[in-house]
Amino acid sequence: MNQLASPGMVTAIWIALILYMCTIVFFVVRGAMKTHSMNDFALGSMQFNPSFLGLSLAASMSSAATFIINPGFVAYYGVSGVLSMAVFLPIGTLVSLAILSKRFRKYGQTVNAKTIAQWMGIRYQSKGFALFFGFLSLLMMAFIVMICVGLTQVVSRSLNLEVLPTLIGVITFTFTYMMFGGANSMVYTNTVQAFLKIIVTVILLGSGYDYFAEGVYGFLNKLSAIDPQLASPFNASSPLFRDFFEVAICQLIVGTAVVCQPHILTRSLLLKNDKDMNRFLTVAIIALALFFLVVFVGLYARLLFPSLSLNGKSIPLDGVMSQFVVSRFPVYIAIVLVLGLISAGMATLEGLIQSLSTTFTSDIIKPLTGNSIIKNPNLAGGLVSELVMNRVVIVLMGVVATYISYNQLMAPDLSVGIFAQNGVYAYFCGAFVPVLFGIFTKDCPKIAAVGASVTAVIVHFSVYYGRLTPYMQNGTRNPGVASSIAIVCSLVIGLILYYAFRNKTNIQKA
Repeated sequence: MNQLASPGMVTAIWIALILYMCTIVFFVVRGAMKTHSMNDFALGSMQFNPSFLGLSLAASMSSAATFIINPGFVAYYGVSGVLSMAVFLPIGTLVSLAILSKRFRKYGQTVNAKTIAQWMGIRYQSKGFALFFGFLSLLMMAFIVMICVGLTQVVSRSLNLEVLPTLIGVITFTFTYMMFGGANSMVYTNTVQAFLKIIVTVILLGSGYDYFAEGVYGFLNKLSAIDPQLASPFNASSPLFRDFFEVAICQLIVGTAVVCQPHILTRSLLLKNDKDMNRFLTVAIIALALFFLVVFVGLYARLLFPSLSLNGKSIPLDGVMSQFVVSRFPVYIAIVLVLGLISAGMATLEGLIQSLSTTFTSDIIKPLTGNSIIKNPNLAGGLVSELVMNRVVIVLMGVVATYISYNQLMAPDLSVGIFAQNGVYAYFCGAFVPVLFGIFTKDCPKIAAVGASVTAVIVHFSVYYGRLTPYMQNGTRNPGVASSIAIVCSLVIGLILYYAFRNKTNIQKA
């Protein structure tokens, strides 16, 4: 590949990366010493500071998409992307996070649920519904793929490495250490990553101060000189930000529902008592609000690379941010930024590995195989403990992630972000109404939750793959449109079924 970074920068980043890895391993070993059961892996056995948990959640929610992928969309399509991803999406997300986390914790504590699938099964008294959500969680592998691709882009461009060995190295390191530490190590590694990301966000946002020498209007004029649509609130030539519906309405709906992901809602269950909830949420929301702003740096990247090319070669959307860091900053700052971008991906990747492996083990394999594979301490039989089985699952997840990620690196549909959104959005579309009804109603019948969830998944994929509505006619489709329509349809069906059957169903009180 092209030698994008100077030899001096490569050496310095290697040294910093090794030190970073050693720090992570230190916390993993510390956490592994206290991880003796599947419950310890999923929820932790240590007392966590609520501020650290808040930073951990912020680090986990602001993923490689926020720091690596989304700025590329802004570089390509301009101010419309900033409004979409730094204004309207955060409004929906942060308000929803504050409301849903408190209510979810209340019921999660009561039923001792480790995963969203378990929460669904207990809340609606249905093992089948829990199993359905276990399988639905497979869609979250798309998120893991996106993060692996983003990390590979950053590391390979910073160290002048080929993408395949870089991808294998990233996945091997991360998946291996997550096999042992679980929640006990994740909270501390996420906190380290959050502090790095705060530093990186401040540096990146401040790096374009010279572009504002003539004020905000001067800045917008520079963008207009490249392409007038870059300075417009809507960009008709983009596949994602064409009008008010895509930029604002879809993102508000998606932002509200995006909180219903396993690595987000279940984080509140790590708090040891309810009185820490407000501090936990305050820290998380402030940090997240800052992290969401980092997409603005995509505008700086477009001013640095007006034609989105370097040395005659086009810069891919997913590689814009890493190229900007390597080209724009001196070595000593680039080191910090590269580590911060890596932290952005690692923090979410850790949370996804921890939550999804727990779901696959506890909510799919265990219910389907009984005690024929996983040992039950109260029954005879079984081959391995649940914790060992979970580690096997993590290995298999790593193999699948490597295969799909490499395909996305070689032939993406504009961006791996589109691939990830399609899977992740389908998941939280299916989860949103059952979680909403489950925590705000006391008598929600199972049929309302199941009907709403199934409707959401069917509508999402029908709109996306069936190319329904005028928004889906171009080559690259917007998963946000499909998910917004799916969520609205799901809510309507859920309400109809709720009022039709609520007096006919005796359900456990919330």
